[in-house]
Amino acid sequence: MNPRWLSLVYWCLLGMAFAALLPDSLLAGDKLTVVTTTQDLASIASEVGGDRVTVEALAKGYQDPHFVDAKPSYLVKLRKADLFVEVGRDLEVGWVPGLLQNARNSRILAGGPGFVDASSQVNVLEQGARVGREEGDVHPLGNPHYWLDPENGAAIAKAIRDGLSRVSPADRSYFASRCDAFEKQLERRVKGWKDQAKAIGLTGSKVVTYHRSWTYFAKAFGCEVIGNVEPKPGVPPPPKHIQGLTEQMKAEKVRLLIVEPYFDPKLPGRVAEQSGAELVVLPPSVGATKDATDYFRLFDAQLAILRQALQGGRS
Repeated sequence: MNPRWLSLVYWCLLGMAFAALLPDSLLAGDKLTVVTTTQDLASIASEVGGDRVTVEALAKGYQDPHFVDAKPSYLVKLRKADLFVEVGRDLEVGWVPGLLQNARNSRILAGGPGFVDASSQVNVLEQGARVGREEGDVHPLGNPHYWLDPENGAAIAKAIRDGLSRVSPADRSYFASRCDAFEKQLERRVKGWKDQAKAIGLTGSKVVTYHRSWTYFAKAFGCEVIGNVEPKPGVPPPPKHIQGLTEQMKAEKVRLLIVEPYFDPKLPGRVAEQSGAELVVLPPSVGATKDATDYFRLFDAQLAILRQALQGGRS
């Protein structure tokens, strides 16, 4: 055979072998398909990925991310995904592992190029908690609600940037540029949010929360969580705890009791009424309210609700 033809056949076969290793979306020249567990992660992934990605979240912002029904449609989405992003720290341990194992997409399994633990570059708080049935739904790998400190948004973006760069190396500089732009915008917005928190009296105040979700938020905006209606996550509080918490709130003049929209407000509402605090239903995630449409607007919405509550209006 002519050496030129041999060379041509060789390079064709080599190209076909290489193409077989690439995700279907890259072969077709389409955008990368990114699937995230939450809308917070989806919002940040859209910022970093820009017009090179399509992004979809599995859980909605008004759902408790600890407990999400693993729908069969999620398997279809994961099977087609080039990149999968989770909050991690066992937040989704009740529903994500089974989905990943049954999706038949080795690229997005832990350790694969398309798997991203968004907490990997975050300074995670409350690590090393005791585990046991009597301790409730605790997380020994640390408090997983880290996205509620807006400064952690930059660390999340970097983890997503690195994941996108692994699955599409040719776009590495594009993702890096968009990540840098997001981080700079976030820095400007964080300063404004902290100024707002001081102006409305949130900074320096004492608050009580229903669930232990707001540790990072309190750290970011300088308020102190003095107690939780749920002393152990997921475990109904005993009457003695509620009585003691109510008395403490009165003594320390606590003005705010914060609860997520997916929890029953009856008990925290009763504690707020008996203690004289304002019950604040605060969106914990993008998509939890009509105003919290992206990661930036989430904190805008939270501070607007807190301003109203601290000025004496029901939130």
